[in-house]
Amino acid sequence: MKYALISDVHANLEALEAVMSEIESMKIEHILCLGDAIGYGANPEECAQIIREKCDICLMGNHEAAVIGNLDISYFTQYAKDAALWTRNHISESTLHWANNLPLISNMHNFTLIHGSLYQPEMFNYVQTIADAEFNFKVMETDILFLGHSHQPLAFFNTEPMTYTLGPEIELDNSDKVIVNIGSVGQPRDENPLSCFAVYDSEENIVELIRVEYDHTKTANKILAAGLPEALAIRLSIGR
Repeated sequence: MKYALISDVHANLEALEAVMSEIESMKIEHILCLGDAIGYGANPEECAQIIREKCDICLMGNHEAAVIGNLDISYFTQYAKDAALWTRNHISESTLHWANNLPLISNMHNFTLIHGSLYQPEMFNYVQTIADAEFNFKVMETDILFLGHSHQPLAFFNTEPMTYTLGPEIELDNSDKVIVNIGSVGQPRDENPLSCFAVYDSEENIVELIRVEYDHTKTANKILAAGLPEALAIRLSIGR
């Protein structure tokens, strides 16, 4: 079975539509969202509605938690704080209710989904180093952990010593446990402005990280027109 996994859409409608079109062309029926559907971008309501309609499941990301008041935004950067406050006033009561009921974790057969870290998931910590990965391997109960949050695609293997890859194709039989960061649909930060999502083939035991072009200039112009911080528009063209 094949699964498409998306994360960190961040209210970027153009990126989400481009990725959904690619997934549809690949004839993948099961779409899983790892959180942060909203925040930063100018189309939170539209993106939330598409994800509610198209995805089998969506997790709560730190931006959903911030918008519903479950996370202290005083620790956010000023850009993120401004965007969270703006988003609260630009989504419907229905979407607010939806965000409030999203799970932090989901187990799907032989893999687990989380937005940030499986270790203390409510803290939304990042998994970017070997030390971070080690904490997560210790609490993993399935073979594979898919996550997002850092906007940087990366996979860790529970080998001795621990290994990792930044490559676009991840073979899952290299170790007994694997952690895969699937990158970001709406705000990549790996110096590649193309949207990123993952496809997991459970029969071939492989994950592919797929990049998709979208009109980031249109998205940036929407951010500026909405009065959101200019930095959120500028970063889309440089992938940082």
